[in-house]
Amino acid sequence: MAADVKPRALYLLPERFRDLLPLRVPVEEADPSTRARSDAPILVAYDALEAMFEAQRCLYCHDPPCMRACPLGQDCREYNLEISRGNFEAAKAIILRDNPLASTLCHVCYHYCEEDCVIGVRGEPVAIRHLKRAAVELGGGESMYERAASKGQAVGIVGGGPAGLMAAWWLAQRGYDVTVYEGSHLLGGLATMTIPRYRLPRQEFERDLARMWNLGIRFRMNAALGRDFTLAQLRASHDAVILAIGTHAPKTAKLLGSELPGVHSALGFLKGMFLGAPPAVGARVAVIGGGDVAMDCARMALRRGAREVTVLYRRSRQEMPASAEEIRQAEDEGVVFRYLTAPLRVVGAGRVEGIECQAMALGEPDPSGRRRPVPIEGSNVVLPVDTIVLALGQTADLAGLGLEALGIQIDGDGVAVGVEGSPCTKEPGVYVAGGNSVVYAMKAGRAAAQAADAFLTAGAASS
Repeated sequence: MAADVKPRALYLLPERFRDLLPLRVPVEEADPSTRARSDAPILVAYDALEAMFEAQRCLYCHDPPCMRACPLGQDCREYNLEISRGNFEAAKAIILRDNPLASTLCHVCYHYCEEDCVIGVRGEPVAIRHLKRAAVELGGGESMYERAASKGQAVGIVGGGPAGLMAAWWLAQRGYDVTVYEGSHLLGGLATMTIPRYRLPRQEFERDLARMWNLGIRFRMNAALGRDFTLAQLRASHDAVILAIGTHAPKTAKLLGSELPGVHSALGFLKGMFLGAPPAVGARVAVIGGGDVAMDCARMALRRGAREVTVLYRRSRQEMPASAEEIRQAEDEGVVFRYLTAPLRVVGAGRVEGIECQAMALGEPDPSGRRRPVPIEGSNVVLPVDTIVLALGQTADLAGLGLEALGIQIDGDGVAVGVEGSPCTKEPGVYVAGGNSVVYAMKAGRAAAQAADAFLTAGAASS
């Protein structure tokens, strides 16, 4: 776009707002002094006028980097344009056309699109995730997805998380008979088992599910692969199978004393809070790790009565993988961050009483590009704590599933992938999908569904 040509949307703004275009319409947050003891949502949705003004900041780029950055490839320009005109119903329809978990994602997506928004070069990127929420909430009544005529072919999907649900939605709309086998009593996978309610109110996920009821998807709950059925049994009753395997196993570290009572894995800590077996949370909590799950654990510890919560991270804030928004919100709520601090051992006689740490300095970059932490001799210190949460990442767990012959691998992010990183396994008609965030799991689920569709279509054509 030529420098002297203004986007059409700029002319829709009153004159007094035109100089504010680098700044987004503020997103209101609940007061940190009170929200840290509540599960109520933190972020306040845009009203109609706020959303319209924010959407008018979009430049509607000819070659949109936001669309390329989105794992689902959703073209946010389309719905931003409708929002800028006040057409929230049309914007909602555009979003739901490609995204069956829109109500969930407008609360928890890491908004990769915003990171690449060109407005962010000279100011704040367009608030795309918040605009999506405005469209979904202000766009009128819910529309149900409709199922095409039956193809007479059945697909079994193992896992009712975002990957499995995305695959089920994609295939059922095209007329396949889909059955989802979920090992627990709860759909949604880690999205509903571990994401705190202040980030994802459970009714939002239920809204997404409700739109799918007309698709005829069958759900078998408390049915786990390797425990209640085998892959061979699935293959005998379905024309294709998708293994939507989540990252439900915590990554572990060699930390002396980690077997003491009071030490928890992040996944166990969060699952316990939301699945009916809440862990005991002491007055002083240390969370080890620097990702968004570590932020969830720290902030939930506050909400469950901890007086002091400290996050220990062995690199600097610059290297910390958690989103800047999550870190800032945690700081606002009173979480203390000790950077360049590495845990050495858990201290305690019979249960946790403290954690011994060592100060670190940043050395040369490691293969990931981040500067490697180097211990500083003589800097050891013991921090008094009574609860420790190990938030060191998570990985897919293939043990006991009977999948050894399929060629499934665990990639560097802990995600289960097929041959050469594809959704295909060594067995025709069997596919794998997984992801380390809701939207990446959805991307993988769609890819697996498309591969299964191609396989079944080719088989039907040759028969």
